[in-house]
Amino acid sequence: MQTILVLFPNEWDQIEFNHPRFRDHYRFVFEGFDLFKFPENAKLMTFNALAFIERMVQKYRKAGLAAVISCDEQIGAMVAANVAERLGLPGAAPRGVLVAQHKYYSRKLQASICPEGTPKFFAFPYTIESPAQLGLGFPFFVKPVKATYSILARRVEDFADLRKLLAFGLLETQILKKLVQPCNDLMRAHPDLRIDALHLVGEELVPGVQVTLDGFVDNGEITVLGIVDSVMYPGTNAFERFEYPSRLPQNVQARMQRMAIDLVRALDLRHGAFNVEFFYDETTERIAFLEINPRVAYQFADLYEKVDGFNLYDIVLALGLGETPQIRRRQGAYRHAASFVLRDFAGNALTAHPSDAELARVRAQYDDARVLIYVKRGASLAREMKWLGSYRYAVFNLGGSSVDELHSRYRCVRSQLRFSFH
Repeated sequence: MQTILVLFPNEWDQIEFNHPRFRDHYRFVFEGFDLFKFPENAKLMTFNALAFIERMVQKYRKAGLAAVISCDEQIGAMVAANVAERLGLPGAAPRGVLVAQHKYYSRKLQASICPEGTPKFFAFPYTIESPAQLGLGFPFFVKPVKATYSILARRVEDFADLRKLLAFGLLETQILKKLVQPCNDLMRAHPDLRIDALHLVGEELVPGVQVTLDGFVDNGEITVLGIVDSVMYPGTNAFERFEYPSRLPQNVQARMQRMAIDLVRALDLRHGAFNVEFFYDETTERIAFLEINPRVAYQFADLYEKVDGFNLYDIVLALGLGETPQIRRRQGAYRHAASFVLRDFAGNALTAHPSDAELARVRAQYDDARVLIYVKRGASLAREMKWLGSYRYAVFNLGGSSVDELHSRYRCVRSQLRFSFH
């Protein structure tokens, strides 16, 4: 039985790798912590990326590992690329991962290959003191150079609005520094990358709908898997659901595929899963890059399984083992699938949620359902509300033979699962 090292696993990893098709054939070893689960995430405060990489290399050098994989964006993808390279195992190019995840240098690369598809942008420090340091006029969109889950990413209307967003307490400041420290540690091997991760990126506002293109690189050969539509809660940039397959016109999807392939080639990722996020403005027909993530979009993994008949984790595992992934098209049990995100915008604490028994009953009735619940309280809840403007408390993944049936099944599941707040 082959041994697979999974770095910085999250609960989506645990769900999928616990499936018999994986569990019965591979031995999974987990290292690292879940950045969004307390008390595990407290380990961030003492984490040293370079020391962790060295410890993994020494611990597993003679362990007969078959693969090193990670679906984590903030820390895992960078670390896994370095560990795999040190152990001589298949993996993405470490520099390519670093540049892809560094939103300023990724933007520079995007602009070099497709200037018409790259929003105007500039970098500035968290400690900004004057509007004269800005490279765009207000309003614009701001986001950290290195972050995950849309932390601190939003539109700012004026300099006072920006300063309010960046007014951090001592604990918030410490957490932010620790979040970006692994990136800064790994950047030291690339002295030409001078803008460290204690910066933000300001970008021109780009209208249109948002989508995610998923794909992978197998020893330099790029395959596009599909495109997922992102639907926002009205009047916000908070995700309400993700729907597959995309409803965009095929010619628009083909243009996105060409842009994504050019970007992946420019990054020289060489091997591994990726996803590229785009904006599409129907009025002007402009397609603009949002960002590229050198990892699988794990929340979409079973959406592809429902529609196409393969799971994105099949792709991750095959690539980690140095095998060519086997994909199918439209051979799943459903024609449509979606990941529904339940959010609270008022900062109310979740006081009651479905029990394990209730979840089991729903899963028995809807055997394709993935239901995850996230409980936030106290300072953690307050911080997420400040940084994101809302917080998610549950995710439901479901399939349907039509869009109408998909949403009908969601409403049925939602009605059976009760949540209470105060």
